Amino acid sequence: MLRIFSVEKALEFYVDYLGCSVDWEHRFAAGMPLYMQVSRDGLVFHLTEHHGDACPGSAVFIDIDGIDALAAELAARRYAYLNPAVEDAPWGARVLRLTDPFGNRLLFNEYRPEG
Repeated sequence: MLRIFSVEKALEFYVDYLGCSVDWEHRFAAGMPLYMQVSRDGLVFHLTEHHGDACPGSAVFIDIDGIDALAAELAARRYAYLNPAVEDAPWGARVLRLTDPFGNRLLFNEYRPEG
């Protein structure tokens, strides 16, 4: 669960840039904060505007295969606020670091084969 402060910015990042689909949305009533689920390729995020649901600035580690393909896909979308590159991490993975508009950090990790 990740805290968001703007539905518009969340959709721009998670749907338009990251390529997620909106699975569902919930509000207790009109004008109330949004709680929604977005996903792509088995990866699921719960995004919430509700105060107290989650702390802004959280970090999520996401193990994936095909990190170079993801980096190329994101680069092709030309999101104005990020230009991430795959880097080698000291824990034995190649990492693509993304930060959403709310300070939440998504760290996509592809572990290198041991040898």
